[in-house]
Amino acid sequence: MLIHIGYDIGIDVATPTPLLLLLDVHASRRRDLIHEDAMITPDIPIERGLDLYGNRTQRLIAPAGTLKVSYRAIVRDSGEPEETPIGAREVPIADLPNYAMHFLSGSRYCETDQLTEIAWQLFGGVPPGYARVKAICDFVHDCIKFDYQAARSTRTAFEAYNEQTGVCRDYAHLAIAFCRCLNIPAAYVNGYLGDIGVPPDPAAMDFSAWFEAYIDHRWVTFDARHNKPRIGRVVIARGRDAADVAMITSFGPHYLSEFKVICEEVAPQMATQLTSRAA
Repeated sequence: MLIHIGYDIGIDVATPTPLLLLLDVHASRRRDLIHEDAMITPDIPIERGLDLYGNRTQRLIAPAGTLKVSYRAIVRDSGEPEETPIGAREVPIADLPNYAMHFLSGSRYCETDQLTEIAWQLFGGVPPGYARVKAICDFVHDCIKFDYQAARSTRTAFEAYNEQTGVCRDYAHLAIAFCRCLNIPAAYVNGYLGDIGVPPDPAAMDFSAWFEAYIDHRWVTFDARHNKPRIGRVVIARGRDAADVAMITSFGPHYLSEFKVICEEVAPQMATQLTSRAA
């Protein structure tokens, strides 16, 4: 399967403003790229690097006015729904690798101290491993009502639990917090998730957020919002929560004047046309 991904983002600033962007396809999926084309207007220098979590960063100084960042790529994908390893077991704390331990602690949006008692009351009796993480996803999926109009960048996991409304990042934060309360390392992930293999969503395409739980000595994908195996996720960044993987960090006032995201399955001949057009 071939997936066409990309974005057009316009950023307006009144004075020259430093920006940090996390918009590149993650290193773990770059081997699947068969074409990519990036453009920034006006043409300014970009410093590329990696952050503490291995995410690809872009640093630049936006000149006064409008900065437009555009990207298109074709990604090769298996076309298979993501795995559901029902028999995956929890890893005892003593056997966790050091890097996984980092994803057990509370963080900016995942207040384990306020949710631990609730987590054990809700899920303490569920068999540990995949079944427990799936039970968390089932609960969060039913607990939160998806509502773009209720989106709030400051909403935490505990607030999402109490308010019972939010967007994909809120589903991910609450599920992550519950996992950590139960000694299961969990990481926040954002990226592309198109309507592939499911009925099309009439709402405008956006980036998506989900999470990964460390069970059976590997990271396994879970999505409390959609709560079903999906096809064609393309990771951009991983971190402890949304604070670690902000796609645009502006060190000064800015206005988002354009925002368009693309993620769609394309036939090989269409991919060829898109590639030729970009060239």
